[in-house]
Amino acid sequence: MNAERFTVAERARIHAALGDPARLAIVDTLVAGDAAPGELATALELPTNLVAHHLKVLEAAGVVARTRSEGDRRRTYVRLRPEALASISTPALSGAKRVVFVCTQNSARSQLAAAIWSRRSRLPALSAGTQPAERVHPRAVQVARRHGLDPAGWRTARLRDVVRRDDLLIAVCDNAYEHLEHETRLHWSIPDPAPTDTDAAFEAAYSEIADRIDRLAPALTPALSPEGSAR
Repeated sequence: MNAERFTVAERARIHAALGDPARLAIVDTLVAGDAAPGELATALELPTNLVAHHLKVLEAAGVVARTRSEGDRRRTYVRLRPEALASISTPALSGAKRVVFVCTQNSARSQLAAAIWSRRSRLPALSAGTQPAERVHPRAVQVARRHGLDPAGWRTARLRDVVRRDDLLIAVCDNAYEHLEHETRLHWSIPDPAPTDTDAAFEAAYSEIADRIDRLAPALTPALSPEGSAR
């Protein structure tokens, strides 16, 4: 994902697309998580037709791509393309005391995300589901072990039983995100590997989660306690 993989013309198109303040604000918003066009319009206080224009420019430059929701097929989400991220710096985020990764069943993506996060950051992390399954998916356990993670203690949990008001929620599932009501939340639109149920699908989910964590973890500043130390 470094700049050497791009031609001069491709790099110029990316930089030209980012030359508009509104488009740069859209990209800054998408660094942390995916968003629907309407959510971008609301977050940035821009008319929806103007957001549509800016997204068209960013898409033509290869900076963003669109995916259709696995939950509501009428919705689309905009995501940054990893190969374009070399020219994008991650804005710092602060104030989180704990990260909670959320998917519907808490049986694969959220479990993997919490385990990977715990390797990359000292900020505490756990996982939960909006409709948790009875057990963790066996292929999630297998892919975890292949990457040196220890899934022995993994158990599914219901979100309402573990969430706190000051948690940062990261939904790694479209269905879960569309039902979340929490003040601080991010969205990673990662395809569910369970319907495909192959090692390749679970490896792809692991790789995307790990890549996103590598981008976000350095930018997430833990909240400070009243004494001034990180909590």
